[in-house]
Amino acid sequence: MKRLFLSACMSLAAAVALVPSLGHSAVGAERDGAFFRSVAGSWSGPGEIVAGKYKGTRFVCTFTGEPKSGALGLSLDGDCRVGVFTQKMTASLQHDGSSYRGKFMDGAAGKGLDITAGNVVGDKVVLSVNRAQLNGVMQARVPDANTMKVTVSVRVENKLVPVIGVSLKRVDGMTVSSTDPN
Repeated sequence: MKRLFLSACMSLAAAVALVPSLGHSAVGAERDGAFFRSVAGSWSGPGEIVAGKYKGTRFVCTFTGEPKSGALGLSLDGDCRVGVFTQKMTASLQHDGSSYRGKFMDGAAGKGLDITAGNVVGDKVVLSVNRAQLNGVMQARVPDANTMKVTVSVRVENKLVPVIGVSLKRVDGMTVSSTDPN
């Protein structure tokens, strides 16, 4: 049970590199594309479960994100470590009509999460995720080209309760521009 909970928590943490928006216009699509390009690359950093039964559990995640070729979206590959346990993390997100759809791991039908909606506002991104009775929100703030701060909250009754915090730094030695060089 603890391993399943930690796997679900780490799957939520993996959401950090997946940044959806409901861009319905050319301006929205360009904004989303610029944001996906800006977070592409390799990221690593510590996280901690800050509430609930496993409060105080620390982990380290390493991710590589790549924008989808020819489509708005992002693919993610990496892992998160808790002590001696390592959990492989994969995710895929793609614009599908008027929204974004995707999965962390094998989605809610398996042991992962479904991506159900999202929005980009300035340097903050909000992503809705779901698995059975677990409804959550991941907020990622990108204060500069080399830093991401992530908070994952779960809905308890009518309140969002923060349960995970992650601080990632760019580890690929490059800064990805948020504007298209072409």
